[in-house]
Amino acid sequence: MRISSLRQSIGEAWRTRFSYTPKTLQLAWRAWPRGKFVLMGLTLASAALPLGMTYVGKLIVDAVMAAQAATDMATRDAARGEAVYWLLVEFVLVGGLMVVERGLLLARQLLEKVLGTEINVLIMEKAMQMELADFEDAGFYDKLVRARREASTRPLSLVHGTFQVVRSGLTLAGCATLLMHFNPWTVLGLLVAVVPAFIAEVNFSAATFRLRRRRAPEARQIAYLEWIISSDNHAKEMKLFSLGPLLVARYKQKAKAFYEEDRRLALVHSFWGSALTLLGLAAFYGSYLAVILATALGRLTLGEMTFCVAAFRQGQQSFQSVLNAVNGMYQDNLYMSNLFEFLLMPVRFRRSGAVQTARREHGIRFEGVGFRYPGVATWALRDISLFVPAGESIALVGQNGAGKTTFIRLLTGLYDPDEGAVLLDGRDVRGWDPADLRRRMGVIFQDFNQYQFLLRENIGVGSIDHLGDDSRIERAVLRSGADSFVAGLNRGLDTQLGRMFEGGVNLSGGQWQKVALARAFMREEADIFVLDEPTAALDVESEHAIFQRFAAVAKGKTTILISHRFRTVRKAGRIIVIEGGRIVEQGSHQKLMNDRGRYAAMFALQADGYH
Repeated sequence: MRISSLRQSIGEAWRTRFSYTPKTLQLAWRAWPRGKFVLMGLTLASAALPLGMTYVGKLIVDAVMAAQAATDMATRDAARGEAVYWLLVEFVLVGGLMVVERGLLLARQLLEKVLGTEINVLIMEKAMQMELADFEDAGFYDKLVRARREASTRPLSLVHGTFQVVRSGLTLAGCATLLMHFNPWTVLGLLVAVVPAFIAEVNFSAATFRLRRRRAPEARQIAYLEWIISSDNHAKEMKLFSLGPLLVARYKQKAKAFYEEDRRLALVHSFWGSALTLLGLAAFYGSYLAVILATALGRLTLGEMTFCVAAFRQGQQSFQSVLNAVNGMYQDNLYMSNLFEFLLMPVRFRRSGAVQTARREHGIRFEGVGFRYPGVATWALRDISLFVPAGESIALVGQNGAGKTTFIRLLTGLYDPDEGAVLLDGRDVRGWDPADLRRRMGVIFQDFNQYQFLLRENIGVGSIDHLGDDSRIERAVLRSGADSFVAGLNRGLDTQLGRMFEGGVNLSGGQWQKVALARAFMREEADIFVLDEPTAALDVESEHAIFQRFAAVAKGKTTILISHRFRTVRKAGRIIVIEGGRIVEQGSHQKLMNDRGRYAAMFALQADGYH
C-alpha cells in the first residue's frame, strides 16, 4: 500500500470515524452522570501506579547491589534497610493497583448495565417516532438491524477504549520520559515495534466494517431463515410441506458465501499480523541488546539496566495498549456510525402539510383521495370521494388488493394521501393530534398482533389508559364473545398466552380473533369502529353471536366493516364496492342486488358455494 494511501486512510479515520467518540461519551455520562469522575480518577491512578512500581524496582535492585558492594557493616545495614523500605513501597503500590483494577472492573460492569439500557431505549424511542411507511421500507430495516447489532456492547467498548487510551498514554509518556534519560534509542525502538502493526489493523478494521455493512441485507435473510426454521409459528407448514431441507440448504448456501469472504479477509489479516508482530519482537530485542551492551560497558548500573528493560517492556505494552485501544475505538466508531445514522434519521412530520379548511359537519369525508405505496407505480386508491355521516354503518367489499385496508389506513392517519384529503368532522385528519384521532377509533385489523402477554394485557392494550381497569376489560370480554373460552382457562384473565414463556397457553385462531375484538371494544369512548375481516376465523354461530353483540355496542356509532362474507355485509346500511382502487358501486344490499352490477355478481357467486 502506498504511503499517500495510508496517510489518506488514517486521516479519514481521524476526521470522520472518531467523531462519534464524543457523542458516545455524552450518552454514557447521561446514563451514569457520576461515572466520568469515577472512571477518570481510577484511570489516572492506574496510569501512575505502574510507573511508580517500575522505578521502585530499580531502587530495590540498586539497594541490593549497594548492600553486596558495601565494605562495612553500617553501610551494608543501611542498604539492606533501604531495600526493605522500597520493597514495602512496592507492596503498597501493587496492592493499590489491584484495588484500582477491581474498581475499574466494577465501574465498567455498572456502566454496561445503564448504558446498554440507554442505547436500547433510544433505538426503541426512535422506532416509535417513525411512520408505518418507514417500517415497510427494506432500507429502513437495514438501518435498524445495523443499529441494533452490537448496540449493547459497542458503546461500552468505545468508552472503555477511550479511557484505555488515556491510561496507557499517560503510562507511555512517563516511560518514554524516563527512558530518554537513560537510553534514547529505546524510545525509537518502541515506535518501530508497534506503529506498522497499528496501521495494518486500522485498514483491516475498515475492510471488515465495509464487508459487514455491505452484507446487511443478506444477514437479515440468514436471520430470517433461522427464525422460520425454529419458530413455532411456522412449525406446522415446515413439517407439512417438508420445507426444512429446502430452507436449510438455502441457509447453508448463504452462510458458505459469508464464510468464503470472511476466510479470505482473515487469511490476509493473519499473515500481515504475524509478520508485523515479528517485526515488533525484533525491535524489542534490538533495544534489549543495546541496554545490555551499555551495561556491560559500564554506562548503566545493573539497577538502571533492570529499569530500562522493565520500562521498555512497560512502554511497549502501554504503546501496544494505546494502539489496540485506538484500533478498537476505530472499529467501535464504525459501528457507532450505524447507530447514530439510525438515530438521526429524519422523522416525517406528517402534520406539517397543507390542511383543508374545517367544515361544519359530523362524519368522515374522503375528497378526491389518491394514494400510492412508496416505490409502487400503480395507485392503491384513486379518485375516492365519499361522505359517511356520523352514526352510519357501512361495509367495504371487493377482491383482495382492491384497496379496502388502505382506505382504513388513510382514515386512521397511518398514511397521508398523495392526492386529496381525508376529513373527520370537517377537519383534515392531518390536522388532528394523532392521539386524539386514534382515541376516537376502535380498530381491529385482519393481521392483528398476538402478544405473548397475559390475556388481560392482550385485551387491555386496546386502551392503554385503562390497562388496569378490570371492569372495562371484563365488559370487552363479554362484548367480543371471548367469555366463552376465558372461563375454561385455569387462570382466567391472568393466563399467559403463547409458548414463549413458562406456563403459556396457545389459543386457536378463532379465540385469538375474539381477543382482538375485545381489544377494539376496550375503547368505550370511541365513536368510530372499524372491523377489518373481524370474523374470518370464526364459525357461523360465533360470528352471528359477535355481530349481535356488536350491533348493541355500536348502536348510534359509525361502523366500517370489511368482510368477504356477504351474509354479514348485507346488514350494513350502505355497501361500498371497491375495485382496482376506485369506488364502482354503493348503496344498500337490496339496491345493489337490483342494479345487477358487480356486487350482485359477487353475491351470487358466493351464494352458489353454499348449494
